[in-house]
Amino acid sequence: MNGWNNQILRIDLSKSRIDSFVPEDTLLKNYLGGRGLGAKIVYDAGYVDALSPENMLVFAAGPLTGTTTPASGRVSLSTKSPLTGTIFDSNCGGSFGPELKKAGYDALIITGKAPDPVFIEIEDDRVELLSAVPLWGKNVKATTKILKAKGSVACIGRAGEKQVYLASIIADAKHAFGRGGVGAVMGSKNLKAIAVNGTGSVDIYDRADYTMQKKAINRLLIASPTISKGLSVFGTPFLVKITSWMKILPVANFRLSEPDIDLKPFFATSIANEYSPRKKACYSCPIACKREDKAGNELPEYETIGLMSANIQNPDYDAVVEANRLCNDYGMDTISVAGVLGCHAEIRNKHISPNELLNLTEMVGERAGIGEQLGRGAKLFSASEGYPEKSIQVKGLELPAYDPRGVKGLGFSYATSNRGGCHTRAYLVAPEILRKPKAIDPYTLAGKAGHTKLFQDRFAAVDSLVVCKFAFFGAGEEEYANILGAVTGEAYTSEDLMRLGERIWNLERLYNIREGFSKADDTLPQRFFDESVNGRVIDREEFLNTLAEYYRMRGWDDDGVPTEGTLERLGI
Repeated sequence: MNGWNNQILRIDLSKSRIDSFVPEDTLLKNYLGGRGLGAKIVYDAGYVDALSPENMLVFAAGPLTGTTTPASGRVSLSTKSPLTGTIFDSNCGGSFGPELKKAGYDALIITGKAPDPVFIEIEDDRVELLSAVPLWGKNVKATTKILKAKGSVACIGRAGEKQVYLASIIADAKHAFGRGGVGAVMGSKNLKAIAVNGTGSVDIYDRADYTMQKKAINRLLIASPTISKGLSVFGTPFLVKITSWMKILPVANFRLSEPDIDLKPFFATSIANEYSPRKKACYSCPIACKREDKAGNELPEYETIGLMSANIQNPDYDAVVEANRLCNDYGMDTISVAGVLGCHAEIRNKHISPNELLNLTEMVGERAGIGEQLGRGAKLFSASEGYPEKSIQVKGLELPAYDPRGVKGLGFSYATSNRGGCHTRAYLVAPEILRKPKAIDPYTLAGKAGHTKLFQDRFAAVDSLVVCKFAFFGAGEEEYANILGAVTGEAYTSEDLMRLGERIWNLERLYNIREGFSKADDTLPQRFFDESVNGRVIDREEFLNTLAEYYRMRGWDDDGVPTEGTLERLGI
């Protein structure tokens, strides 16, 4: 097959068993790879406890991974989340995905628990389990430095070892499989790291057509002002000025309209003047949205800046830089760490100073003192403190840095997300904030049932290709369907990709229903319905009407359960 390697590597850590198998053609064609393939494999495994040996880590590349298709250098990870209890996927850039693909595998499935710490070394068809006892206790940068000669490294830091619910897996020391506690799952398996070195290449069906389609995508990326004048110039921090101007940057745990701090030091232009950041691109990406300082240290992304500044009333950008570095080194999700600190600040009725930000971040990573409770996430922490209403989360996942009262479609997408409070499931940041591919009114729920479904299906397919969402500020489903056809030799249309995304979304919904989630979980924190900020509030009746409309559009019953007709239509 072209595009796909038609081989999935499987490792059982409990039995030290390593083998591979050939997936059915229909599995790859109907789910592509990445998130879709991972969702299917995790769903078929049945019920598991998130931190049990039976839970899976499924690293899945896509049919475009390992080619030079623009923005395709990503890989997806699927598992059951210990933080949310939902099916969970996370994708990251760097070179880990392309190396896995060039080693000859479409996916890597890991189950079981090693009796002692191990790491996995993959070099093409040579796969070994090796002792990680000397690595255990080290953080991400030290671990990566030791193993980097073996290839691209994805590893956990001390937070993952200690099974902190906010732990991430970090690839190449700077790219995160973030959110949901995926690092805790890896730590529960006594798996410290995976090092991959692939020497092969990805076969392309029609090289001439591929070259033509690649040029078409690159032209569209260059022509997009959001990319060429925003992300490529300033990285994601260019959003700080926009969201603060729109008054949707969260303040004081999403309670206030104006911060007590000066936001100018957090604007992208101020950061550029102070730090002279260097661009850093993922594999095969012309956008280059990541930024580093002169010493090569990573600088924080928009979400980290927004939630570690105004949302905890911290005025010091340097402290955000250091907290971001600590999170990456311990292997922790910055959004959730900042979210639980915002909850902590409100419960204690205090701002979090720069020193406290750093101390508390380290305590979470070490599971020390109050970090033990904070590391369980905002939902469990606030409940243990007797203030469950102060946790700003959906299905246990802390919200990103956009106040849903001012971007109501985005807020609705939080509520209906299969993995909890996440902006990337539908990514309505694009039309509601950046007005791409076309502008929609952010201040109303009217029409948002349809927009949410459309964008959720779209990005389920994008996450299965696996392509960076930022590319879709310029290109669209049609362009990527065309290049997918050139790579694989299979005829895909934009409609095919949308149907595939809808299939994946419904399969994830079925997983969550099996886990006990219901219509009652498709909601937002009470604060957004009851407390006005900037004169805005979400009307509960309008929200419930929109939810009912959304269910109807999805072909679900009144309780949000996919009907037999819908499942039959989608081939589930």
